[in-house]
Amino acid sequence: MAIASLFGCTSLQPRLPLLTTASNAGAAIALSAQRRPADRERRGSWIAPEATGQDLLYISDNDSVAIYSYPQGKLEGTLKGGFYLATGECVDKSGDVFVVNVGNAKIFEYAHGGTKRLATLDSPTSDPVGCAVDPISGNLAVASEGFGSSATVSVFKNARGKPTLYEDKDFYQFYFCGYDDEGNLFVDGLSAAGSGHFALAELPQGQSNLSDIAVDQYVRFPGGVQWDGKYLAIGDQFDDVYEFSINAGKGSIAGTTELGSRARYVKQFWIQGGTIIAPNVYIEGQARSNVLIYNYPAGGKATQKITDGIKDAQGAVVSPAS
Repeated sequence: MAIASLFGCTSLQPRLPLLTTASNAGAAIALSAQRRPADRERRGSWIAPEATGQDLLYISDNDSVAIYSYPQGKLEGTLKGGFYLATGECVDKSGDVFVVNVGNAKIFEYAHGGTKRLATLDSPTSDPVGCAVDPISGNLAVASEGFGSSATVSVFKNARGKPTLYEDKDFYQFYFCGYDDEGNLFVDGLSAAGSGHFALAELPQGQSNLSDIAVDQYVRFPGGVQWDGKYLAIGDQFDDVYEFSINAGKGSIAGTTELGSRARYVKQFWIQGGTIIAPNVYIEGQARSNVLIYNYPAGGKATQKITDGIKDAQGAVVSPAS
């Protein structure tokens, strides 16, 4: 049973099992972003002046966020300062980008193309992972693992203040979340301690209780969650991205976007029109991660690869220029 309540903010240390080593994967199709040696020497946040009028791709990279022109994939800036295990990202209607920091339980907000932080939100739980913005209300949802208790989703009204907490004792951990175009929130995670199976829950728009959704596709480990306009796309961090039709408490598989063996550990993908952007922790035969871009929902062979400015890619989001 899910229970909604108001809580204050604390900042305990999390225990998210983030994998940062490299493994085996060959080269994908290349789109090598151009380097900016002068900018790279800067220690703080920076962004190229011409970048602010473009669509921008933000890639969280543990202790920083890399910013690229989209779809060109050219490195245009970097956000630094205060990031600690930066993982999940999301964007609102105005193009503001939110970055969830697992390590210090904080959510940072930046304007499109901006280097100055607009706001810092404190997570009431010590292990926030993913986030999503309600396209209707502008509320910000943050999913947390919930070690030692039930999994928790924090919803910040208008992305400010103290959140309302929604708990689901059927879950051991929550990971990522996403709203559909009607304001219904979906959260994936692992079922109650002892089983460790993938599970999905929904917080219907205007309601105060999470309800479990049974899916008919095996998912090894919960990854990103995003509404693609028709289906709910859910990532398997060790495999592909699956599209589900949600109806009456059930998730029926409607399609699969195959990312292939080169995408070895994708945490939070991002769907942008006819593409899917996959931050990839592992590369075969290399010690660096990358960002692979595929046609969506076809998948198959990557059409672009970004490596410039990437060390340990975690999450992705595209902020529109207008």
